[in-house]
Amino acid sequence: MSKKVNYEQYRVPADGTFRLAERDPAHIDPSIDKDVAKKVLRKNVERLTELQERLYAEDARSLLLVLQAMDTGGKDSTLRSVMEGVNPQGVRIYGFKKPSDAELGRDFLWRVHREVPPKGHIGIFNRSHYEDVLIVRVHGWAPPELIEKRYTHINNFERLVSDHGTRVIKCMLHISKSYQLSRLRRRLQRPDKHWKFNPGDLKERAVWDTYMDAYDVALRRCSTVYAPWYVIPAENRWYRNLLVSQLLVDALQDMNPQFPKPEFDPAEYTPESLQ
Repeated sequence: MSKKVNYEQYRVPADGTFRLAERDPAHIDPSIDKDVAKKVLRKNVERLTELQERLYAEDARSLLLVLQAMDTGGKDSTLRSVMEGVNPQGVRIYGFKKPSDAELGRDFLWRVHREVPPKGHIGIFNRSHYEDVLIVRVHGWAPPELIEKRYTHINNFERLVSDHGTRVIKCMLHISKSYQLSRLRRRLQRPDKHWKFNPGDLKERAVWDTYMDAYDVALRRCSTVYAPWYVIPAENRWYRNLLVSQLLVDALQDMNPQFPKPEFDPAEYTPESLQ
């Protein structure tokens, strides 16, 4: 690779000018070679393992990765590739599905706040609180005036967890409607993928444009300095994985977690002195 991958070109600006239609879901930086990128990914995975151990040992801050995508966008395969080798003891992955009756009886962020990673951990939201301004908005499951308030609620929530030591990174894995169709067809062609095919996805596909409008608003309204959104072109998986891994590595390197100082004097002990 001739230069470090520039993921900042995929960052959603916080000035309200963003338009999802202007982002190419198949974009690749021409300066990046696929074979070299795969080697860099392996190095990033190794580096993530090292940094995660330091974060866990330090036990003072945490990192939250939010993943959103349309169906077949590749959230699961991204996690398999990027988090491979990272100690599961220090990683928490949570997928937000249809809320339970107990969750529906409370505010929409109640169930989300409980899953924010504790100190020392990397947390990953496989879908997230943004479902409440995406699918809920698309299907009209909440009054428009309440959904309008939720963008501010989300920004305040992310500011809260950021102020209390959780670094927040949000990635939308961006695909096209035609790419989604090819992935759905593939699932039907392979018996080992039938379990991933949900006929309900076809109903959601029928309102694709409405979803894109909802994403447009959410990304534009909720990309902030303390919790930025990145629209990751996801139709080339090797490039997608490289970008997400580099984002995580750079975030943790910027946090620079440190191993705590021992509460004893190591000079007083030698391996031979242990009985």
